[in-house]
Amino acid sequence: MLHYLEQPMAQALAARPASRRSFIKGAAGLGAGLVIGAAFVRVGVSGAAAATGSKDGLMPFVRIAPDSTVTVIVKHLDKGQGAATGLATLVADELDTSWAQTRTEFAPADTATYKNLLFGVQGTGGSTAMANSFDQYRQAGATARAMLIAAAAETWKLPASEISIADGKVSHPSGKSASFGELAELAASLPVPQNAPLKTPEQWVYIGKSFPRVDTEMKSQGAVGAYGLDVALDDMLIAVVARPPRWGAKLKAFDATAAKAVRGVVDVRPAPTGVVVFATATWPAIKGRDALEIEWDFSEAENRGSDELLAEYRALADQPGPVALANGDAAQGLAGAVKTVEATYSFPYLSHAPMEPLNVTVHLEGDRARFWTGSQIQTLDQNIAAAVLGLEPQQVSIHTTWAGGSFGRRAVYNSDYVAEAALIAKVWGKPQPIQVVWTREDDIKGGYYRPMYVHKVEAGVDAAGNIAGWRHRIVGQSIFTGTSLEQYVVHDGIDHSSVEGVADTTYAIPNAQVELHSPKVAVPTLWWRAVGHTHTAYVMETMMDELAHAADRDPVAFRLDLLADDPRKAGVLKLAAEKAGWDRPLATGRHRGVAVHKSFNSYVAEVAEISLREDGTVKVEKVTCAVDCGVPINPDNIRSQVEGGIGYGLGAILRNAVTLSDGEVEEANFDTYEPIRIDDMPAIEVHIVASREKPTGIGEPGTPPIGPAVANAVFAATGKRVRDLPFNLDDLA
Repeated sequence: MLHYLEQPMAQALAARPASRRSFIKGAAGLGAGLVIGAAFVRVGVSGAAAATGSKDGLMPFVRIAPDSTVTVIVKHLDKGQGAATGLATLVADELDTSWAQTRTEFAPADTATYKNLLFGVQGTGGSTAMANSFDQYRQAGATARAMLIAAAAETWKLPASEISIADGKVSHPSGKSASFGELAELAASLPVPQNAPLKTPEQWVYIGKSFPRVDTEMKSQGAVGAYGLDVALDDMLIAVVARPPRWGAKLKAFDATAAKAVRGVVDVRPAPTGVVVFATATWPAIKGRDALEIEWDFSEAENRGSDELLAEYRALADQPGPVALANGDAAQGLAGAVKTVEATYSFPYLSHAPMEPLNVTVHLEGDRARFWTGSQIQTLDQNIAAAVLGLEPQQVSIHTTWAGGSFGRRAVYNSDYVAEAALIAKVWGKPQPIQVVWTREDDIKGGYYRPMYVHKVEAGVDAAGNIAGWRHRIVGQSIFTGTSLEQYVVHDGIDHSSVEGVADTTYAIPNAQVELHSPKVAVPTLWWRAVGHTHTAYVMETMMDELAHAADRDPVAFRLDLLADDPRKAGVLKLAAEKAGWDRPLATGRHRGVAVHKSFNSYVAEVAEISLREDGTVKVEKVTCAVDCGVPINPDNIRSQVEGGIGYGLGAILRNAVTLSDGEVEEANFDTYEPIRIDDMPAIEVHIVASREKPTGIGEPGTPPIGPAVANAVFAATGKRVRDLPFNLDDLA
């Protein structure tokens, strides 16, 4: 997702941060204790500024209370991917706290303090949470540890070098000991050490180990208050919106008589995004909306259907386009090939479909506004909400809640659902809290989507079985064109997110050319779990398989010959093949396919083992996966993310598609946009490469390889290629 963005973009988006003084005043109610950061005790760590990326060297990431609990302030949204656990792990390891006394709390919106160090705004995306925080949060824990030891040394009049911390207790060989809480207040008054030493990997206690996540108990017990939909304020109203069924349509007229007759409906009002029904509870709000009579103006709307768009895309794929990669001479290379393969692929629009539908609670009171939501990019949500309300960013508070999934949907360049909530608060015009609720149908029919794509590839091999040439043309909407982020991602007509995984492949392919067409369509598009890699990996890895078979070579060996300059990618491919028993025969009725891909600086290889059901559909029986994502902070969480990514990707390739008819989305809920079911889920083995490299992404990289691995297994089973998604085995190439 936001892995494309750099510091200049951050400067353009960043709000005027709240002053240091206002932040200190805001923390005044915390009580005595040690706060590593800009709290009331004013603990500064200027020596760590370079490591933390903090503008003034403050590190407001750790709070130790008198009862010895350690609260880690989590700057990233946790939407199920385990970010809160990961950040708590980093602090707990360096601080040597016990896991039982460790707590987490989401950070307020404060870009200067809590920005993502890789793209400069406060936000979560691009699988960067651990990558940008690894040193920062470890340094925070190490600083707190050093200050507690210094406090113990002063109290006991003993050398600090003789004092140690283990499992949340400070102790000395003489038998003296103290809890964190007993030392916290004194520690807060002592000088802050500069560049407190970090542990070596051999000293790690938590990093690299598997243990329960901080949210496991809360979620398994169904604790109230965890998610945005749990927010309940006094005198709160529920608002739902009747939005246009086609993009670009305008409200012409409406009759709210029947809606207002629904018990619980308080009022109905027009708004810039549609017609808003205000009610005392969610059900009457929805019933009231259903009762509205609305007339829309479709004269300027997007009225094309999927079939029309696909025909236009296929025509564009036959025409030259702006060049994203020109390496050697593709035409000459193809002319010299002894065997060539030509293939056209199509990919539908896809919905994010998170389990928890979108929701925002807003309370506008004069010159202050508070928002409660699973905020994924707090900087944008705060700035855009402020602009809508005519306020300064520091007058807007964002209270980040846990989120039930996102897959990119909660990270929107225009903060659509937060901005809409701000607009609705203005429309209501009273200092009364309002919770804006989207139904699943609202989002699937009128949200944002992974773009539709068409790829056309011509590739060939020479007499020695090596790739001779590769011409690759991609057609699909640009996610970034027309947004405030365009200047940072789109260059010379090329949206990098449309060609990633192809134009920057680490395969050594001579004579390669990649071109891109970015047609204009009114359907709103957005990054979707793994962004461009969701379609480029499929094409690259199925085409690699086709070329290997054209050259009469083993698909794994064929790929390895092209990866001499990428040992980590070759490493996961070898590991997955070995663990899957690639060289051993399979049981009767089983078939195997392989794929390997790099995304978000992580490397994932997957071997899919399938069977064909009697009705001709595919049953994925087993997936053997190897992943290299640098230091594995919590191996169990890595496995969970890879397993989830595989399941998410399987749902997309096997059955998911958002289709349009006369500009309107035909799917509505999980009955027509069906996620993968438990009986579709394969057995999964995840093998994690032991590494000392800095952590890289893991939330998304498991998704791209699963589609091509299964497609290549289908070829092994049927001798036919799947080039149009989702799978339809009745119509194979």
